[in-house]
Amino acid sequence: MKSKLAILSLALACPAVMFSQETMQTTSTTNTTSMETPMSAPPSLNSWSVSFGGGIPWMQNADLKSISNGNTLVGYSAYFSIDKAISHAFGLKLQYDRGETRQGYFNTKDAAPANAAANLQVAGRTQYDAISLLGDVNFSNLLRRVDNKSPYRWALHGYAGVGVLAYRAYQKDEIGQRMTTERKPFKFNSLFGQAGAGLKYKISNRVDIEGRLMYVVTGDEQFDGGGNDQYSAVNRISAHTSDNFFNTTLGLTVHLGKNSNSVMWHDPLQDIYSKIDELNTKVDNIKLCKTGDVDNDGVCDDWDRQLDTPAGARVDGAGVALDVDLDGVIDLNDKCVTVPGPVENAGCPLTNANSGNGTVSSDETAMSGIEFDLNSDRILPNNTPILNSAINYINSTNGSYVVVGATDTRGTAEYNQTLSQRRADNVKQYLVTNGANSSKLETQGNGKTDLKYPECDPASKCPEWKNKANRRVYFKAK
Repeated sequence: MKSKLAILSLALACPAVMFSQETMQTTSTTNTTSMETPMSAPPSLNSWSVSFGGGIPWMQNADLKSISNGNTLVGYSAYFSIDKAISHAFGLKLQYDRGETRQGYFNTKDAAPANAAANLQVAGRTQYDAISLLGDVNFSNLLRRVDNKSPYRWALHGYAGVGVLAYRAYQKDEIGQRMTTERKPFKFNSLFGQAGAGLKYKISNRVDIEGRLMYVVTGDEQFDGGGNDQYSAVNRISAHTSDNFFNTTLGLTVHLGKNSNSVMWHDPLQDIYSKIDELNTKVDNIKLCKTGDVDNDGVCDDWDRQLDTPAGARVDGAGVALDVDLDGVIDLNDKCVTVPGPVENAGCPLTNANSGNGTVSSDETAMSGIEFDLNSDRILPNNTPILNSAINYINSTNGSYVVVGATDTRGTAEYNQTLSQRRADNVKQYLVTNGANSSKLETQGNGKTDLKYPECDPASKCPEWKNKANRRVYFKAK
């Protein structure tokens, strides 16, 4: 058992030493590069403290137990420790424990063990002193959520460590005789281990209160006062090679130092929060668009193809107002968003019934202009209702008409003059082919000099829907 405890002590001590060395190296690197890491203890926080408290030990794994056959024997314990927080989540404690366990065996009904008198009643008590080195893990800081920025006052700690143990064990049998069964001083081979957990509450920045439950493994068969003879009647009550006990305590931790708070109560992500807030402030202060966004559509002027988007209009990635049905009326102003219609009728299709609804009359419908794509003289399908109405109107009236073609301001004057004439000719050809009287029609190409929106010169000054309205063919009386 001694060799097992020695191996256990080395296993527990090695990670603590490695962790301590790693943290010291991190701190050294931090000082060299003038950067603060989350794992290093900030210099503005206290890292030293002292803890003390008292409680009740309960012999649990032994021949003589604190609770046996309905009988309860209560001892006492006290501890004092000097604590060092190495980081927000890990620390070390040099702890001194002193106490007395009380335990017994009360068999008043069953037969006694071998070599023992009938109805054996044996009681024992053990006065002990212990010095140990404990590792302290702050689970609340170790597992703290990134999105939890609120201050907290509860913390769960885990403890584990090894040390040396000295004790004096006494036994009292049913006859009332009292004897010293074992005296054991502090020695290297008197190693023991303990582990457990504590729940802390932050009373103030200086004082914490903690309830703690520890399990102590003595590694000694005689600790309970059963005697140094392993074949004695008491030691044969049950087969145990180590007498172990629970130690429940309530104590206080007092933080030392001139600073206002302790490392163990410090939010390890606080530095990250401040850096994020600082970065957000810097981003808010930076103008994302060097040239601005004059129409406030969310697209920088550097790559905005429509610099005067109407307020409230949805835009595409190039800053152009959306026109789902491609009828030349942006969705913001289009009363029939998914159905093509002329600009004059708010983007809705024309019918004869519209004339009595305050919209466009049949005569106006017949004489409405039609629009073209950029650099194209092809008649778009959505313009055929206007052209068909124009055929009926031309044939039903006595007047003559000029089919006038126009372009936007892109391109040279010569090119636009030719393009506008082709547009007028194509429209006349469509009208004649579909029944219009050709003697009543003439064509005229005005190029880029005949603009419906004169402000669109150059074209870059206007949104695309205005430039498309300039690329048109319309009718005028001769």
